[in-house]
This record gives sequence, structure tokens and C-alpha cells, in this order.
Amino acid sequence: MMNAMVLPGIVSLDDCRTPLEFTSLPIPDPGAGQVLVKVLSCGVCHTELDEIEGRTAPSQFPVVPGHEIVGRIVTLGAGVAQWTVGRRVGIGWIYASSGTSQENLSPEFRATGRDVNGGYAEYMCADARYIFPIPETFGDAEAAPLLCAGGIGYRALRLANLSDGDPLGLTGFGGSAHLVLQLVRHLYPRTKVYVFARDQRSRQFALEMGAHWAGASEATSPEPLQAIIDTTPAWKPIVEALRNLRPAGRLVINAIRKEDADKQELSRLSYHDHLWMEKEIKSVANITGNDLAEFLPIAAQIPIRPKVETYTLRQANQALVELKHGHVRGAKVIVMDQT
Repeated sequence: MMNAMVLPGIVSLDDCRTPLEFTSLPIPDPGAGQVLVKVLSCGVCHTELDEIEGRTAPSQFPVVPGHEIVGRIVTLGAGVAQWTVGRRVGIGWIYASSGTSQENLSPEFRATGRDVNGGYAEYMCADARYIFPIPETFGDAEAAPLLCAGGIGYRALRLANLSDGDPLGLTGFGGSAHLVLQLVRHLYPRTKVYVFARDQRSRQFALEMGAHWAGASEATSPEPLQAIIDTTPAWKPIVEALRNLRPAGRLVINAIRKEDADKQELSRLSYHDHLWMEKEIKSVANITGNDLAEFLPIAAQIPIRPKVETYTLRQANQALVELKHGHVRGAKVIVMDQT
């Protein structure tokens, strides 16, 4: 048997501070093409909030959430020859898909921790085609957010179509944005990064991490921006970002879902001020296996250093509530061997 945190059904985190239940489950057996992984750490991602509150509802209940997973292979399923027992690997949001270049858009896409059990447990089964070696430069806890916040940030940065020296904006400065900033400083060293965040502590964190400027969500950038990557669950940053874009600039929305609390902000959209001059809006949909295969070696080369706050498995609800309602400095990570 193994310890796990399970989501029994959809709830609002405004009304419930303990959406997950601590329980004991049988250790799963890997099927053909799968591996059994002993989980070492699992990041806590905003997409878990979307699952819990029903914006991207799981396809089954109860379900074990979690999709920023670092673990060691303990058993190989039938037909798995490319991996060895004992190898440290990572599992991200993509559990399995079509294997095509657009597998993130495929109806075959299945998400870890939503459509199958994920990493808020001591063991999990993973598709051997969609696990990735973790570079030795990263500890278990700091590697976890690379599997989603980092990988999806890498995809968002590529979709921004940036050239070195183009000014870039980041709205929100949490688990993903603080990794994107480190990527930008390595891949586009002449690019200035401007951060928009609602609280002063996040803005100060951005400056400490190397942002050129940091201001409030509604602030006007010191210069018009070629691209802006939005990492927030809100609508107000979208409206403000469009206003801060250059002509022909691109807004990349790096979110699985948006919350409805401030959706009325969209009524402020002005075609002339926000959308005219061939501005573009591009959404990020999921992630491909190739994104993670490319990103992890780059992250090790830099090396990216995620800022992490760790929790025990039993503290998963605390981490989720803090992510929903509190200040976030970097990434939150569940570490299995903590007591």
C-alpha cells in the first residue's frame, strides 16, 4: 500500500480548505509500455486549482492530482527496453498523446493528475514514451517545477517569437514567470524584461531575479513591448498587457484556464487602444514531449535555479490554499521523504 492525496470531487477553494483527502491506496502495477515510479517530489501547480474547482475537471473521481513529478523507476512494464530500473526521471502534464508534432492539440491528449493518477502519491505509473531524464545538476525539489512551470514557460517563450533585444513583458511573477526570466537572460541576453505584478513583494522578487523594471498590474511599461507572456489566472492583466504592446506585438496567454472573478474587465477593451495595429493574441495549449526534451538540457546548461518552498504530502492542502489565496515566491513542491 502507499500514501496518497486524492481529490474526491469538485469544490470551491473559497469554501473548502481541505479539498484533498489523505488515504492509502494499492501500489499500481505498470502495464505494457509503462513504468512504475517511486515519487521523490511533486510540484504544486495552478492547474491543480483549475482541476479542483472544475475549470478543467478530471475525467474520473477520485483522482490523485500532480503533474510536476520527479521520481525513480522501480519496475518496468512489458515491452519497455529504453529505460532502466533506478533511473531518475520526470513526468509532466502530458501523460500520453498522439506522438505527432501537434500532440498537445490532439484529442488523444491525456493529462497527468487529471485523466490518470498523478504525483501526489508515493508511487505512480507513467507512459514510458513520456518520461524524461532529470539532469544531475538539479535536486529533486528544484527539478519538480521544471516539469510544467519551466517546460510550459519555455513553450510560451518560443511562441512569443522574440528576437534578442526585443523588450518582453511578464504578467504575474510566480512559479512559471521566475523560470522564464532566467531563460530569457540566457537565450536573449540583450532583451529587457518588464514585470507586472499585483503585489509589491512579487515585484521586489522580480527585481532580485534580474527584471529590468517591475510595476503594478495596471502600470504603463516604460517602453512599448514586443511581446508579453501572461501567467495569471485573471482577466485584468490581459487587458493591460494589450495596451502595453507595440504595433504587431504578441500577447501569449500561458494558462490552461482563466477564472471568472474579474471577467468584467473585458468590457474595458477598446479596439483602438488594445487590439488595433495588428496586435496578436496566442494561447498556450498544453505541452508536447519535445518541449520537455528540449527544455531540460537547456535548463541544466544555464543552469536555471528554481526558488522552491517545500511541503510534506500531508501538507498538500495547505500548499494549494496558499497558492490560491496567498503570496507566492517561486514554486511550491511536495517532497515525499519529509516528515
